[in-house]
Amino acid sequence: MQESKKGKLIESKKRIKGNSNKQNDTKGGENVQVIVVGGFLGSGKTTTIINMGKYLAEKGKKVAIIVNEIGEIGIDGDVIKRFGFDTKEITSGCICCSLKVGLRTTVTLLAREYKPDILMIEPTGIAFPHIIRDEVELMNLGEHVEIAPLVTLIDGSRFKHLMKEIKEFAMRQIIDAEILVINKVDLIEPIRLPILEASVQQLNPDARVVLLSGKDTGEKFENFMHIVLPDLKEIPESAQTAEELRVQAEPFAPRETESSIEASKVGSYSAEFAVENGNLSTDAARELTTELINTIKAKVLKLNPEFVGHIKLFLDNGSETVKQSVTIFYEEPQEDIIKSKDGTAPTLKILSAVSNVEKAAVRDAVNLSVQEVFESKKIRATKPEPAHNHEHGHQENNNHGDQGHIQKISDIKRNG
Repeated sequence: MQESKKGKLIESKKRIKGNSNKQNDTKGGENVQVIVVGGFLGSGKTTTIINMGKYLAEKGKKVAIIVNEIGEIGIDGDVIKRFGFDTKEITSGCICCSLKVGLRTTVTLLAREYKPDILMIEPTGIAFPHIIRDEVELMNLGEHVEIAPLVTLIDGSRFKHLMKEIKEFAMRQIIDAEILVINKVDLIEPIRLPILEASVQQLNPDARVVLLSGKDTGEKFENFMHIVLPDLKEIPESAQTAEELRVQAEPFAPRETESSIEASKVGSYSAEFAVENGNLSTDAARELTTELINTIKAKVLKLNPEFVGHIKLFLDNGSETVKQSVTIFYEEPQEDIIKSKDGTAPTLKILSAVSNVEKAAVRDAVNLSVQEVFESKKIRATKPEPAHNHEHGHQENNNHGDQGHIQKISDIKRNG
């Protein structure tokens, strides 16, 4: 594994100091290690989290994962759950800002009821990951809860464009990291890697820089895991029980923090649609999603010809889920097919988060694209409509835990 010799890793994992006079919520379990894995949209966080979870599970570790989504529609959490990990989604914002109440309750509940050995947190790509890490430190979860060095992923294949489109925001994520992962090295010419590594190291001389690829889970990945968790040892396999977790918000006065969503200058919109077609084959789903993501991309290019971000959609036909993804203006859609849960109703989920474009423009691009493509295929799509008008504000009194939203079905034509 190529690693920077200049970078230095924090000597030991940070321990959360609990109040010795206060009963620990997680009392009774073994040591819990918390890993925050951040990085901008499309940097490969979900793939890395899944690979880390698989590796840790093979070591006999009990793993739980918190996934923070930008919008109210959970996408990445659905993918992770299908790999057998216990996850909890926090949607509708950024857990380092408006949803600290949800983060605190979720962390406490996972630690107390599920008792994981490892708790991984995947923030949204427009979060400040170090603020999330700091908030966990302030939760007084107990002496046996430790925090691993903060991991931040950088998509090495888009590095030049990221520094052009969102330089200030990207720099903030890079400077705050303790372990900097240059990801997707399989997409980079080998001759460019030393220059890229040196450039990243120069931006944060104190961080440990490592090179990684989501396709490589061999020796290089294992070395990365031992950098994150130096004391990692194989233990007897523990029972992986799946528990349904229900979160109730608790009073919590978070510190004032900068809005990372505003700082990122990313406009985002997510939506879920019920697909009223019971005979949608996987091939038909692939054709439909390819046309749809290309249509959305074409509209986004008119708004920002050099956008970075993440346009991703999942179409579940009840037996398989087709995933399409684009992370930069010049990229062709990347397709994956994942096995569906039994009994799943045909559903389309879309998240579009685009640099330097207003949210309303992103919303219109998505809804118009869905309408055009589905009408051309003579397939009806309807979507849940929240009973309240929710915007991604960062007021501290936004208590979005697991409360249910009263919803009604409305035709997509009415939501352009």
